[in-house]
Amino acid sequence: MAFPVGSYNPSESLPETSPLPSPSSRVDGSEYSEDIPWGGRGATGRVASSFPGSGGEMLVTNPGANNLQPKSSLTTASVMKMPPGLTEKGKGPMTEGQPERGGTKVKEKMSKAERRALQEEQRAAKAAAKASGDGRKPATGTASVSAEQSKIGKPSLQKKDSTQVSSVPEKKGTDRVLEKDRKKDVPPPRMQFDDKSRVEKAKRRAVVNQSEARNIVELFRHLPQYVHGTQFPDLEAKFFQLDPMHPSVYKVGLQYLAGDISGGNNRCVAMLLAFRDAIRDYSTPPEKTLIRDLTARIGIYVSFLIECRPLSISMGNAIKFLKNRIAKLPLNISESEAKSGLQADIDRFINEKIILADKVIVSHAVTKIRDSDVLLTYGCSCVVEMILLNAHELGKQFRVVIVDSRPKLEGQALLRRLVRKGIHCTYTHINAISYIMHEVTRVFLGASSVLSNGTVYSRVGAASVAMVAHAFRVPVLICCEAYKFHERVQLDSICFNELGDPDVISKIPGRPELNHLDHWADNEKLHLLNLTYDAMPSDYVSMIITDYGMVPATSVPVIIREYRREHVWI
Repeated sequence: MAFPVGSYNPSESLPETSPLPSPSSRVDGSEYSEDIPWGGRGATGRVASSFPGSGGEMLVTNPGANNLQPKSSLTTASVMKMPPGLTEKGKGPMTEGQPERGGTKVKEKMSKAERRALQEEQRAAKAAAKASGDGRKPATGTASVSAEQSKIGKPSLQKKDSTQVSSVPEKKGTDRVLEKDRKKDVPPPRMQFDDKSRVEKAKRRAVVNQSEARNIVELFRHLPQYVHGTQFPDLEAKFFQLDPMHPSVYKVGLQYLAGDISGGNNRCVAMLLAFRDAIRDYSTPPEKTLIRDLTARIGIYVSFLIECRPLSISMGNAIKFLKNRIAKLPLNISESEAKSGLQADIDRFINEKIILADKVIVSHAVTKIRDSDVLLTYGCSCVVEMILLNAHELGKQFRVVIVDSRPKLEGQALLRRLVRKGIHCTYTHINAISYIMHEVTRVFLGASSVLSNGTVYSRVGAASVAMVAHAFRVPVLICCEAYKFHERVQLDSICFNELGDPDVISKIPGRPELNHLDHWADNEKLHLLNLTYDAMPSDYVSMIITDYGMVPATSVPVIIREYRREHVWI
């Protein structure tokens, strides 16, 4: 029988050890091979390098076939798929056959150096797998024979597999190291007060005896809800009984509890001054080091202050600064030098991060005030008060609208001080904010903290003022020191907040005829909620004025990231 013979290249006749062409070498758009004889008895296998329009599919003939029919004689050897129904030179569709019966495969011819490199690579992979302790043992006996065959038959695949195996233990080791570092970086979780076991442990360690409120607001159960006014007499009786507590720290805690010290800057300065007095009177106990013992002592002071009143975010940054300075003390430094250095660091923090920062903020904010402006502020912010007084001293003519709200009515004290300086003021409550906003040209607000997503954490009611100003297209300027910036992200006022005394919102001072909720606690179905802070979305903030300049809310993470290495308060 005659076979169709095309252009046949003897170099394409591959011996048993001939290398398998790579996909790049198989695909050639300029040359196409002709028909290949299927071969009879004793005919050697031949490979078509490419077919017209096949996209580079490799077909291997079956040398052991005795019959002339091409059925089950073709094996797909390439990764690229040939379109279905495509014929070779019009000879009809090709069929994809079963694997070869004779066991003759196309093998790659390797040099001695390549085989030696492959063996070394496999040996290193086995050693690495054994060292990683994954339990896999190298195959022996018949398995080694099959491994040798597969190594010769599929060297490229073996190289890939060995590379992957060798990379697995290394990847696992690096993952473990990264996981350990990640665990160190993650701060400890904040205690949720709906966790009964943790709350009981905290009560046993507590210095302040606090009784839980009866009418708990379920939505805020994760926050501490205690009966206010019962802790103060107990702490006064224990003043001389708490041995590890320094008198200055104890005094500041009582002032927090009584409400004598309020405001983020005032509370932070009072705490740092108390710590400075405690460090001045500190002496290292025998058989202890100053760094470890003083850090533990500061932790005791902080726990006591938290029991008196939850710390603000700015106070947390100040505590982090102090502990960082203690940890960086040299081991060979004397106790007197260490104490004097820490006291100097505390004074420097107060002067640079609070006092000088406020002066820089005032110098920036005054440039935004023009004659005949109507400026609106909410509550009583010390830095906003400094801005208004400084603008008045510069001779600028403006009017101030002070918006206030119950229960603290902090704006009344600001109103008295501004009127005393001769500034024209208007006083209103927050329920009339939409009525007065059409007269306002700018809004100046203070902040307890600014979070990394641009959310401003401020006195409750500030978000409502900013929302109304945004609706009236009035620019909102936030005045906040950089030490109050924090990398936390917060979207609402529920997850993290401080709950005030609910009794103060049930009574209206000066209007006894309106106090209908005197015994509200006796009604189990009545719950009063007095939030201290709220979260202002960054969409309502036009500009944030800090001691690093005036920046938009989107630049807050830039300040936190870029100044972290230069400044020790983070």
